[in-house]
Amino acid sequence: MSEQEWFSKDFYKVLGVDKTADKKAITKAYRKLARQWHPDQNPGDKAAEAKFKEIGEAYAVLSNDEDRKRYDAIRAMAGGGARFSAGSGGAGGFEDLFGAFGGGGGFGGGGHNVRFQTSGMPGGGAGFEDILSGLFGGGGGGARFGGDSYGSPFGAAGHAQQGAPTPEKGGTVRAKLTISFRQALNGATLTIKVGGSPIKVRIPAGIKDGQKVRVKGHGKPGTHGGPAGDLEVAVTVKPHPVFSREGDDLVVSLPVTVSESILGAVVDVPMIDGNTATVKVPAGSSSGCEIRVRGGGVKTSKATGDLIARVAIQVPDKPSRDLKKLAKEMAKAEGDLDVRASLFEAVEE
Repeated sequence: MSEQEWFSKDFYKVLGVDKTADKKAITKAYRKLARQWHPDQNPGDKAAEAKFKEIGEAYAVLSNDEDRKRYDAIRAMAGGGARFSAGSGGAGGFEDLFGAFGGGGGFGGGGHNVRFQTSGMPGGGAGFEDILSGLFGGGGGGARFGGDSYGSPFGAAGHAQQGAPTPEKGGTVRAKLTISFRQALNGATLTIKVGGSPIKVRIPAGIKDGQKVRVKGHGKPGTHGGPAGDLEVAVTVKPHPVFSREGDDLVVSLPVTVSESILGAVVDVPMIDGNTATVKVPAGSSSGCEIRVRGGGVKTSKATGDLIARVAIQVPDKPSRDLKKLAKEMAKAEGDLDVRASLFEAVEE
């Protein structure tokens, strides 16, 4: 962006700051807007891309003390409606000079009231040079807005100002961790090595197999002063030989004999914490029946599950002669009982 365009650009409005804002406030506003309108956050959005460029241009000027001084002075002259025209002895006149930037004898063309009056100044152009020298600290080498070696009134800034780079957070580093069933239930703090560096990972109580834990600030480095990314740890929980997990409930298979399932019984059930729970097996229990022990499951910050003892009727691999005799008597006692009738009825539905 050339300084000629500064007349029509309100950079303070672009960044949403007051004209008296200090560098800290300007930088803070820029970073917030840059994150919001960054092309990576708005893929394919041409309007967002243009907005991001505009924000960068505004910050490039206002964050530089010299550029901001020139910008404020130019905007002040434009806002005051000042007018320059050739004096009685002027050669060519300043209207002709600035007319080259838009026609009609003023900055930006006929749509602006930005004109500069040098009437009454001896020699015409001398007074204009003195004014700009006072505003921008120029010497005797010609009045310029930033100046280049060719005396251009808008300096060497015919090319666009580059916006400051946007701070960006670093990428995510991924790792895997296998823990025991008990560690998953109780929680633990473990150390893993990532890239040769030891990192402590806190495993929350009640974590499930396949869940992920994030460790902030241990990912890839940020760019342009942005924060480091995170470490993402995928957790695998080893199975337990006795207990399994269903949601927040723990499940244990409870073996019972045929006689216990028929007559009912009071039996002990092991718990994950090493204690024992005494439960009653109701008479007539079949395999798959569930007996619930309240509060014996997984404890999390939100809830506590139960222990479910699931009945599993056990038959001896090699029944004794007496057991076989009792089984025959039981079969006679059962008479015409058909325990599979409901199964076939369900198939026909």
